[in-house]
Amino acid sequence: MADPTLTTQCCIAGGGPAGMMLGVLLARAGVEVTVLEKHADFLRDFRGDTIHPSTLELMHELGWLDELLALPHSKLQDLRFQIGEHVITVGDFRHLPTHARYLAFMPQWDLLDFIARKAAMYPSFQLLRRTEATGLVRDHAQVVGVRARTPEGPLEVRASLVVAADGRKSTLRQQSGLEVQNLGAPMDVLWFRVTRRPDDPNPPLGHFGRGEFFLLINRGDQWQCGRVIPKDGIAAVQARGLESFRAEFVKQAPFLADRAGEIQGWDDVKLLTVRVDRLRTWYQPGLLCIGDAAHAMSPVGGVGINLAVQDAVAAANLLAGPLLARHVTTEDLRRVQQRRELPTRLTQRAQVLIQNRVVAPALLEHALNPGRLPLPLQMLRRIPALRRIPARLVGLGVRPEHIHTPAAPPLH
Repeated sequence: MADPTLTTQCCIAGGGPAGMMLGVLLARAGVEVTVLEKHADFLRDFRGDTIHPSTLELMHELGWLDELLALPHSKLQDLRFQIGEHVITVGDFRHLPTHARYLAFMPQWDLLDFIARKAAMYPSFQLLRRTEATGLVRDHAQVVGVRARTPEGPLEVRASLVVAADGRKSTLRQQSGLEVQNLGAPMDVLWFRVTRRPDDPNPPLGHFGRGEFFLLINRGDQWQCGRVIPKDGIAAVQARGLESFRAEFVKQAPFLADRAGEIQGWDDVKLLTVRVDRLRTWYQPGLLCIGDAAHAMSPVGGVGINLAVQDAVAAANLLAGPLLARHVTTEDLRRVQQRRELPTRLTQRAQVLIQNRVVAPALLEHALNPGRLPLPLQMLRRIPALRRIPARLVGLGVRPEHIHTPAAPPLH
Protein backbone atom coordinates (compact mmCIF):
# COMPACT_ATOMS: atom_id res chain seq x y z
CA MET A 1 0.00 0.00 0.00
CA ALA A 2 1.37 3.43 -0.99
CA ASP A 3 2.08 6.03 1.68
CA PRO A 4 -0.67 8.63 2.18
CA THR A 5 -0.07 11.70 0.01
CA LEU A 6 -0.99 15.33 0.58
CA THR A 7 -0.74 18.01 -2.11
CA THR A 8 -0.07 21.71 -1.50
CA GLN A 9 1.50 24.66 -3.28
CA CYS A 10 4.28 25.25 -0.75
CA CYS A 11 5.55 22.79 1.85
CA ILE A 12 7.69 24.31 4.62
CA ALA A 13 9.77 21.97 6.77
CA GLY A 14 10.26 23.48 10.23
CA GLY A 15 7.95 25.51 12.44
CA GLY A 16 10.56 27.94 13.76
CA PRO A 17 10.59 31.71 13.18
CA ALA A 18 11.56 31.42 9.51
CA GLY A 19 9.07 28.68 8.66
CA MET A 20 6.13 30.14 10.56
CA MET A 21 6.70 33.68 9.28
CA LEU A 22 6.94 32.50 5.69
CA GLY A 23 3.88 30.33 6.19
CA VAL A 24 1.67 33.11 7.54
CA LEU A 25 2.75 35.60 4.87
CA LEU A 26 2.13 33.17 2.00
CA ALA A 27 -1.24 32.10 3.42
CA ARG A 28 -2.14 35.78 3.89
CA ALA A 29 -1.45 36.19 0.17
CA GLY A 30 -3.72 33.26 -0.69
CA VAL A 31 -1.06 30.58 -1.30
CA GLU A 32 -1.78 27.03 -0.10
CA VAL A 33 0.84 26.36 2.58
CA THR A 34 1.60 23.31 4.70
CA VAL A 35 4.11 23.67 7.55
CA LEU A 36 5.62 20.50 9.00
CA GLU A 37 6.67 20.74 12.68
CA LYS A 38 8.21 17.64 14.20
CA HIS A 39 7.20 18.47 17.78
CA ALA A 40 3.72 18.51 19.29
CA ASP A 41 4.21 22.11 20.46
CA PHE A 42 6.74 24.93 20.39
CA LEU A 43 7.93 24.44 23.98
CA ARG A 44 11.71 24.14 23.70
CA ASP A 45 14.10 25.59 26.27
CA PHE A 46 16.94 28.04 25.61
CA ARG A 47 15.99 28.88 22.07
CA GLY A 48 16.65 32.39 20.80
CA ASP A 49 14.16 34.62 22.61
CA THR A 50 15.22 38.00 21.19
CA ILE A 51 12.80 39.94 18.99
CA HIS A 52 14.62 42.79 17.29
CA PRO A 53 13.18 46.20 16.37
CA SER A 54 13.13 45.19 12.69
CA THR A 55 10.91 42.19 13.49
CA LEU A 56 8.68 44.32 15.72
CA GLU A 57 8.37 46.77 12.83
CA LEU A 58 7.14 43.94 10.60
CA MET A 59 4.49 43.17 13.22
CA HIS A 60 3.47 46.84 13.09
CA GLU A 61 3.18 46.65 9.29
CA LEU A 62 0.90 43.64 9.69
CA GLY A 63 -1.18 45.45 12.34
CA TRP A 64 -0.24 42.92 15.03
CA LEU A 65 2.31 44.80 17.15
CA ASP A 66 0.06 45.86 20.05
CA GLU A 67 -1.40 42.37 20.32
CA LEU A 68 2.05 40.77 20.32
CA LEU A 69 3.36 43.15 22.97
CA ALA A 70 0.39 42.33 25.20
CA LEU A 71 2.18 39.02 25.82
CA PRO A 72 4.71 38.89 28.70
CA HIS A 73 8.07 40.29 27.67
CA SER A 74 10.93 42.46 28.85
CA LYS A 75 12.59 45.35 27.03
CA LEU A 76 16.20 46.32 26.52
CA GLN A 77 16.79 49.87 25.25
CA ASP A 78 20.57 49.75 25.30
CA LEU A 79 23.38 47.22 25.22
CA ARG A 80 25.61 47.49 28.29
CA PHE A 81 28.63 45.33 29.05
CA GLN A 82 30.92 45.21 32.06
CA ILE A 83 34.62 44.83 31.31
CA GLY A 84 36.56 44.57 34.52
CA GLU A 85 35.48 47.61 36.53
CA HIS A 86 34.15 49.48 33.50
CA VAL A 87 30.48 49.47 32.44
CA ILE A 88 30.24 50.43 28.76
CA THR A 89 27.11 51.19 26.72
CA VAL A 90 27.86 49.98 23.19
CA GLY A 91 24.43 50.43 21.59
CA ASP A 92 21.42 52.72 22.12
CA PHE A 93 18.18 51.71 20.39
CA ARG A 94 16.22 54.83 21.40
CA HIS A 95 17.03 56.63 18.13
CA LEU A 96 15.97 53.91 15.67
CA PRO A 97 13.38 54.89 13.03
CA THR A 98 10.94 52.22 14.23
CA HIS A 99 7.79 52.10 16.34
CA ALA A 100 9.44 49.85 18.96
CA ARG A 101 12.89 51.16 19.84
CA TYR A 102 14.18 48.30 21.93
CA LEU A 103 14.96 44.60 21.95
CA ALA A 104 12.05 42.54 23.26
CA PHE A 105 12.83 39.36 25.18
CA MET A 106 9.92 36.95 24.84
CA PRO A 107 9.87 33.14 25.05
CA GLN A 108 10.15 31.90 21.48
CA TRP A 109 7.22 29.54 22.00
CA ASP A 110 4.98 32.56 22.74
CA LEU A 111 6.06 34.23 19.49
CA LEU A 112 5.51 31.04 17.49
CA ASP A 113 2.14 30.37 19.10
CA PHE A 114 1.15 33.94 18.26
CA ILE A 115 2.12 33.54 14.59
CA ALA A 116 0.38 30.14 14.45
CA ARG A 117 -2.85 31.71 15.73
CA LYS A 118 -2.64 34.41 13.08
CA ALA A 119 -1.88 31.88 10.34
CA ALA A 120 -4.83 29.68 11.36
CA MET A 121 -7.13 32.56 10.39
CA TYR A 122 -6.34 31.94 6.71
CA PRO A 123 -8.06 28.98 5.01
CA SER A 124 -5.02 28.11 2.88
CA PHE A 125 -2.75 27.51 5.90
CA GLN A 126 -2.14 24.10 7.46
CA LEU A 127 0.20 23.29 10.36
CA LEU A 128 0.99 19.59 10.81
CA ARG A 129 2.46 18.96 14.25
CA ARG A 130 4.38 15.80 15.17
CA THR A 131 5.31 15.59 11.50
CA GLU A 132 9.04 15.38 10.81
CA ALA A 133 10.48 15.90 7.34
CA THR A 134 12.82 12.99 6.66
CA GLY A 135 13.67 13.30 2.98
CA LEU A 136 13.11 14.92 -0.38
CA VAL A 137 10.94 13.57 -3.17
CA ARG A 138 12.46 14.13 -6.62
CA ASP A 139 11.32 13.79 -10.17
CA HIS A 140 14.70 13.57 -11.91
CA ALA A 141 16.50 16.83 -10.95
CA GLN A 142 13.35 18.55 -9.66
CA VAL A 143 12.34 18.48 -5.99
CA VAL A 144 8.60 17.81 -5.98
CA GLY A 145 7.86 17.07 -2.35
CA VAL A 146 8.88 15.87 1.10
CA ARG A 147 8.75 12.53 2.87
CA ALA A 148 7.68 12.83 6.49
CA ARG A 149 7.23 10.73 9.60
CA THR A 150 4.01 11.04 11.61
CA PRO A 151 2.53 9.13 14.58
CA GLU A 152 0.16 7.49 12.10
CA GLY A 153 2.97 6.43 9.78
CA PRO A 154 4.79 7.77 6.70
CA LEU A 155 3.40 10.75 4.79
CA GLU A 156 4.38 12.20 1.42
CA VAL A 157 3.70 15.90 0.80
CA ARG A 158 3.77 16.97 -2.85
CA ALA A 159 4.38 20.65 -3.52
CA SER A 160 5.35 23.14 -6.22
CA LEU A 161 7.97 24.43 -3.79
CA VAL A 162 9.67 22.87 -0.77
CA VAL A 163 11.27 25.25 1.74
CA ALA A 164 13.83 23.91 4.18
CA ALA A 165 13.48 25.95 7.38
CA ASP A 166 14.41 23.06 9.68
CA GLY A 167 17.34 24.68 11.43
CA ARG A 168 21.10 24.45 11.56
CA LYS A 169 20.94 20.63 11.61
CA SER A 170 18.59 20.65 8.62
CA THR A 171 17.74 17.17 7.36
CA LEU A 172 16.61 18.54 4.02
CA ARG A 173 19.78 20.58 3.55
CA GLN A 174 21.83 17.46 4.21
CA GLN A 175 19.75 15.42 1.77
CA SER A 176 20.01 18.12 -0.90
CA GLY A 177 23.78 17.78 -1.20
CA LEU A 178 24.19 21.56 -1.30
CA GLU A 179 27.72 22.68 -0.39
CA VAL A 180 28.21 24.18 3.09
CA GLN A 181 30.94 26.70 3.93
CA ASN A 182 32.05 26.42 7.57
CA LEU A 183 33.29 29.78 8.92
CA GLY A 184 34.28 28.45 12.35
CA ALA A 185 33.53 29.49 15.92
CA PRO A 186 35.95 29.62 18.86
CA MET A 187 33.32 29.15 21.56
CA ASP A 188 30.24 27.35 22.80
CA VAL A 189 27.66 28.59 25.33
CA LEU A 190 26.33 26.96 28.49
CA TRP A 191 22.79 28.17 29.33
CA PHE A 192 21.04 27.90 32.70
CA ARG A 193 18.44 29.76 34.76
CA VAL A 194 18.05 31.08 38.29
CA THR A 195 15.20 32.90 39.99
CA ARG A 196 14.78 36.65 39.45
CA ARG A 197 13.27 38.81 42.19
CA PRO A 198 11.49 42.16 41.78
CA ASP A 199 14.15 44.00 43.80
CA ASP A 200 17.09 42.62 41.79
CA PRO A 201 19.35 45.26 40.21
CA ASN A 202 19.49 45.92 36.46
CA PRO A 203 22.92 44.52 35.59
CA PRO A 204 24.78 44.83 32.28
CA LEU A 205 23.93 42.23 29.65
CA GLY A 206 27.45 40.85 29.50
CA HIS A 207 30.31 40.51 31.98
CA PHE A 208 33.90 40.15 30.72
CA GLY A 209 36.77 39.14 33.00
CA ARG A 210 40.05 37.30 32.67
CA GLY A 211 39.06 34.03 31.05
CA GLU A 212 35.37 34.62 31.78
CA PHE A 213 32.39 35.85 29.77
CA PHE A 214 28.88 35.66 31.25
CA LEU A 215 25.50 36.85 29.96
CA LEU A 216 22.47 37.80 32.09
CA ILE A 217 19.08 38.19 30.39
CA ASN A 218 15.98 39.40 32.26
CA ARG A 219 13.20 36.87 31.64
CA GLY A 220 10.63 38.25 34.08
CA ASP A 221 10.67 35.82 37.00
CA GLN A 222 13.99 34.27 35.94
CA TRP A 223 17.49 35.25 34.89
CA GLN A 224 18.58 33.42 31.75
CA CYS A 225 22.29 33.02 32.24
CA GLY A 226 24.90 32.12 29.66
CA ARG A 227 28.52 31.24 30.20
CA VAL A 228 30.66 31.41 27.08
CA ILE A 229 33.36 28.72 27.03
CA PRO A 230 36.10 27.77 24.55
CA LYS A 231 34.97 25.51 21.71
CA ASP A 232 34.51 21.92 22.90
CA GLY A 233 35.42 23.05 26.42
CA ILE A 234 32.47 21.56 28.29
CA ALA A 235 34.45 18.51 29.45
CA ALA A 236 37.03 20.78 31.09
CA VAL A 237 34.31 22.82 32.79
CA GLN A 238 32.63 19.70 34.15
CA ALA A 239 35.98 18.25 35.28
CA ARG A 240 36.45 21.27 37.57
CA GLY A 241 33.16 20.40 39.22
CA LEU A 242 29.79 22.00 39.82
CA GLU A 243 30.98 23.99 42.84
CA SER A 244 33.63 25.68 40.70
CA PHE A 245 30.99 26.44 38.06
CA ARG A 246 28.73 28.03 40.68
CA ALA A 247 31.62 30.02 42.18
CA GLU A 248 32.60 31.47 38.82
CA PHE A 249 28.96 32.44 38.21
CA VAL A 250 28.72 34.19 41.59
CA LYS A 251 31.97 36.06 40.89
CA GLN A 252 30.33 37.65 37.84
CA ALA A 253 26.89 38.17 39.44
CA PRO A 254 27.41 38.56 43.23
CA PHE A 255 23.78 39.59 43.81
CA LEU A 256 22.75 36.09 42.75
CA ALA A 257 24.99 34.31 45.27
CA ASP A 258 22.01 33.05 47.30
CA ARG A 259 20.54 31.45 44.17
CA ALA A 260 23.60 29.64 42.83
CA GLY A 261 22.33 26.50 44.59
CA GLU A 262 19.44 26.40 42.12
CA ILE A 263 21.97 24.94 39.69
CA GLN A 264 21.56 21.50 41.21
CA GLY A 265 23.33 19.43 38.57
CA TRP A 266 24.70 19.40 35.06
CA ASP A 267 21.22 18.51 33.78
CA ASP A 268 20.29 22.13 34.62
CA VAL A 269 23.00 23.40 32.24
CA LYS A 270 22.33 23.17 28.49
CA LEU A 271 25.06 23.25 25.87
CA LEU A 272 24.68 25.38 22.74
CA THR A 273 27.24 24.19 20.21
CA VAL A 274 28.02 27.33 18.24
CA ARG A 275 28.28 26.99 14.48
CA VAL A 276 28.73 29.66 11.83
CA ASP A 277 28.24 28.41 8.30
CA ARG A 278 26.34 29.13 5.09
CA LEU A 279 25.39 27.45 1.86
CA ARG A 280 27.15 28.51 -1.32
CA THR A 281 23.85 28.05 -3.14
CA TRP A 282 20.58 28.19 -1.21
CA TYR A 283 18.40 26.40 -3.75
CA GLN A 284 17.84 23.62 -6.23
CA PRO A 285 14.93 23.26 -8.66
CA GLY A 286 11.88 23.03 -6.42
CA LEU A 287 13.84 23.58 -3.14
CA LEU A 288 14.81 26.70 -1.19
CA CYS A 289 16.71 26.89 2.13
CA ILE A 290 16.18 29.84 4.48
CA GLY A 291 17.09 30.79 8.05
CA ASP A 292 19.56 28.57 9.87
CA ALA A 293 19.16 25.91 7.18
CA ALA A 294 20.81 28.37 4.77
CA HIS A 295 23.15 30.10 7.22
CA ALA A 296 23.79 29.13 10.84
CA MET A 297 24.52 32.30 12.82
CA SER A 298 26.70 32.90 15.86
CA PRO A 299 24.85 33.99 19.03
CA VAL A 300 26.88 37.25 18.87
CA GLY A 301 24.31 40.04 18.75
CA GLY A 302 21.44 37.58 19.09
CA VAL A 303 20.52 38.25 15.45
CA GLY A 304 19.78 34.70 14.29
CA ILE A 305 16.01 35.01 14.63
CA ASN A 306 16.12 38.43 13.01
CA LEU A 307 17.96 37.08 9.94
CA ALA A 308 15.59 34.11 9.71
CA VAL A 309 12.51 36.34 9.78
CA GLN A 310 14.04 38.68 7.21
CA ASP A 311 14.68 35.69 4.92
CA ALA A 312 11.05 34.67 5.29
CA VAL A 313 9.74 38.12 4.40
CA ALA A 314 11.99 38.39 1.35
CA ALA A 315 10.98 34.89 0.21
CA ALA A 316 7.28 35.70 0.61
CA ASN A 317 7.66 38.99 -1.26
CA LEU A 318 9.45 37.33 -4.18
CA LEU A 319 7.63 33.98 -4.37
CA ALA A 320 3.97 34.66 -3.55
CA GLY A 321 3.28 35.71 -7.14
CA PRO A 322 4.99 32.73 -8.81
CA LEU A 323 3.33 30.35 -6.33
CA LEU A 324 -0.11 31.79 -7.02
CA ALA A 325 0.64 31.40 -10.74
CA ARG A 326 1.76 27.82 -10.01
CA HIS A 327 5.05 28.40 -11.80
CA VAL A 328 8.12 28.77 -9.58
CA THR A 329 11.39 28.79 -11.50
CA THR A 330 14.97 28.35 -10.37
CA GLU A 331 15.46 32.01 -11.28
CA ASP A 332 12.76 32.95 -8.75
CA LEU A 333 14.67 31.06 -6.06
CA ARG A 334 17.96 32.64 -7.12
CA ARG A 335 16.42 36.07 -6.54
CA VAL A 336 15.73 35.17 -2.90
CA GLN A 337 19.38 34.29 -2.30
CA GLN A 338 20.48 37.36 -4.22
CA ARG A 339 18.31 39.52 -1.98
CA ARG A 340 19.44 37.99 1.31
CA GLU A 341 23.03 36.87 0.67
CA LEU A 342 24.71 40.25 1.21
CA PRO A 343 23.04 40.86 4.62
CA THR A 344 23.98 37.33 5.64
CA ARG A 345 27.61 37.65 4.56
CA LEU A 346 28.10 41.05 6.19
CA THR A 347 26.45 39.94 9.44
CA GLN A 348 28.49 36.75 9.63
CA ARG A 349 31.66 38.67 8.81
CA ALA A 350 30.96 41.02 11.74
CA GLN A 351 30.15 38.07 14.02
CA VAL A 352 33.36 36.23 13.11
CA LEU A 353 35.37 39.42 13.67
CA ILE A 354 33.85 39.89 17.14
CA GLN A 355 34.32 36.19 17.93
CA ASN A 356 38.00 36.31 17.00
CA ARG A 357 38.92 39.78 18.26
CA VAL A 358 36.75 40.09 21.37
CA VAL A 359 35.28 36.79 22.57
CA ALA A 360 38.24 34.47 21.97
CA PRO A 361 40.74 36.79 23.75
CA ALA A 362 38.29 37.24 26.64
CA LEU A 363 38.37 33.48 27.17
CA LEU A 364 42.16 33.51 27.64
CA GLU A 365 43.18 34.55 31.14
CA HIS A 366 46.39 36.24 30.01
CA ALA A 367 44.96 38.09 26.98
CA LEU A 368 42.49 40.54 28.50
CA ASN A 369 43.52 43.56 30.54
CA PRO A 370 40.30 44.65 32.26
CA GLY A 371 41.95 47.86 33.43
CA ARG A 372 42.54 49.17 29.91
CA LEU A 373 39.72 49.52 27.41
CA PRO A 374 40.33 49.05 23.67
CA LEU A 375 40.16 52.30 21.68
CA PRO A 376 36.76 51.59 20.04
CA LEU A 377 35.19 51.09 23.49
CA GLN A 378 36.84 54.24 24.78
CA MET A 379 35.27 56.15 21.87
CA LEU A 380 31.83 54.69 22.55
CA ARG A 381 32.19 55.73 26.16
CA ARG A 382 33.20 59.31 25.34
CA ILE A 383 30.93 59.96 22.31
CA PRO A 384 27.35 58.76 23.01
CA ALA A 385 26.21 59.46 19.44
CA LEU A 386 28.47 56.65 18.20
CA ARG A 387 26.30 54.16 20.09
CA ARG A 388 23.61 54.58 17.43
CA ILE A 389 25.77 52.71 14.90
CA PRO A 390 25.96 49.35 16.73
CA ALA A 391 22.29 49.75 17.70
CA ARG A 392 21.29 50.12 14.07
CA LEU A 393 23.40 47.16 12.97
CA VAL A 394 21.98 44.93 15.72
CA GLY A 395 18.42 46.30 15.78
CA LEU A 396 17.76 46.67 12.05
CA GLY A 397 20.60 44.85 10.36
CA VAL A 398 21.67 45.21 6.75
CA ARG A 399 18.85 45.70 4.24
CA PRO A 400 15.81 45.29 6.52
CA GLU A 401 12.78 43.84 4.74
CA HIS A 402 9.21 45.15 4.61
CA ILE A 403 5.90 43.43 3.90
CA HIS A 404 4.96 43.63 0.20
CA THR A 405 2.73 40.57 -0.11
CA PRO A 406 -1.00 41.15 -0.68
CA ALA A 407 -3.52 40.43 2.07
CA ALA A 408 -6.28 37.90 1.43
CA PRO A 409 -9.29 38.07 3.79
CA PRO A 410 -8.94 35.83 6.88
CA LEU A 411 -11.66 33.46 8.05
CA HIS A 412 -12.56 35.72 10.98
